[in-house]
Amino acid sequence: MRLLSLHVRDFRNLAAVELLPSPRATILVGDNGQGKTNLLEAVYLLTTLKPLRASRLQELVRFGAAAAEVAGDFDGPGGVRRVAVQVGEGGRTALLDGKPLGSSGRLDDYFEGLACVCFSPDDLLLVKAGPDGRRRFVDRAAFNRWPAVLGEAREYVRALRARNAALRAGMGEVEESFRGPLVRAGARLLVRRMALVAELAPRVQAAFAEISGPGAPEVRFAYRPAHGLRLDGDEAALAAALSELLAARLERDREKGFTTAGPHADELTLALDGKGAKLFGSQGQQRALVLALKIAEIENLRAALGRPPLLLLDDVSSELDPAKNRYLLAYLGGLSAQAFLTTTDRRLLDPAAGPDTAFYKVENGVVSALV
Repeated sequence: MRLLSLHVRDFRNLAAVELLPSPRATILVGDNGQGKTNLLEAVYLLTTLKPLRASRLQELVRFGAAAAEVAGDFDGPGGVRRVAVQVGEGGRTALLDGKPLGSSGRLDDYFEGLACVCFSPDDLLLVKAGPDGRRRFVDRAAFNRWPAVLGEAREYVRALRARNAALRAGMGEVEESFRGPLVRAGARLLVRRMALVAELAPRVQAAFAEISGPGAPEVRFAYRPAHGLRLDGDEAALAAALSELLAARLERDREKGFTTAGPHADELTLALDGKGAKLFGSQGQQRALVLALKIAEIENLRAALGRPPLLLLDDVSSELDPAKNRYLLAYLGGLSAQAFLTTTDRRLLDPAAGPDTAFYKVENGVVSALV
């Protein structure tokens, strides 16, 4: 699947953008705050239906505008098709070939062939920061692998909010009726996450060893459920175990007014030679580990889809040391993937530029071709 053209209207600070990306590398050059990352976020929204940075969809609409729209023409096995996302006061609407999606089946049609991996400076906190970022990484990677995860994760969030509201309202006597939907959605999410981690773990180890060279420590990437939840068995067994755990923690949850156990509270373990990478890894090792996580996701999708995903890299070269930057650019050069890269300094990405690289300047929300 290749993005042939990108059309952006009233998105963040981008009033109107018409872009013809390269089949390989499209490099966006400009100072900070000009709109480079906004353009990447437009592509990310188009391919995932999720904002990259915004906590509210309305933040994506340009100030003073009523609505935003992003559209793209993709060339895939079934031919060229147009996907689009409109964002306004009523929320978000996804369209396929000009028709709004009205069912889960149409949603499957929308995502057919689409997969996108983004690497930004914020990802360098995957090791250093708390578990929220690691859960988001796994869930986004699982969504790329199985687009149905988008709906399944929403179902879990809805069930979690309903149980939390019941706990806060003192409806403990009917808590079990709220627990049922939560454990069913939670078990499904657990199955997806554990399957994804099982696929990624050996790839993370292999990528880290290649990045770090001889003598690299052994990486452990594993799923660690909160409060001792048993992960044995199939989805039904996981649902039963989660239900049992929630029942055992009911009084505590009543006191706190929220659900204290479940996938929303779980952790992902990242260790080097058996020691937590957050506390015991050097800064260089931590950054190599983040790079390995992203490469593992790309390689996993390439194996599953038969081709690499669309790649978005937001000013990553300025955050990596020269050796890791060279490694990343060499890896991308051999990947034959379509990629969008941003930079404030064109020279940092010269090694990634080939004869078919497209350069664009971004200044005050205006995108223009660079020669």
